[in-house]
Amino acid sequence: MPDHRKELMQYRLEMADERLHSAKILLEDGSFKDSIGRSYYAMFTSVRALLALEGQDFSKHSGVIAYFQKEYIKTGKLDKKYSKYISQAFQIRNNTDYADFFIVSQQDAALQYEKADEFLRVIKEYLENNTSI
Repeated sequence: MPDHRKELMQYRLEMADERLHSAKILLEDGSFKDSIGRSYYAMFTSVRALLALEGQDFSKHSGVIAYFQKEYIKTGKLDKKYSKYISQAFQIRNNTDYADFFIVSQQDAALQYEKADEFLRVIKEYLENNTSI
């Protein structure tokens, strides 16, 4: 059976880029809740790109995040702050999607976008330095 892990990783990175781009457009358009959702998905999808190289995946977001924390944060491969970035983004995204009357400001959405942009750049840098892509 052919091994398509690198292709899947690359595809997921492209999807993460697309989601980050959507977050920016939504932010600029004043759709702050939706921008936060896209920022989260940019981070989440970039983590799934890491997992693709290992042949790992999980059916729940919490499983993906837990694996990322165990294999990349606790081992020191990536800075601890990125664990906080994705965990907080997951919680905020849940609130924007499911909590009634959850208020999101432009500043909140801009901060999430900036964190997602940094997060994605760090994941790409890690992959460039640790794989032959």
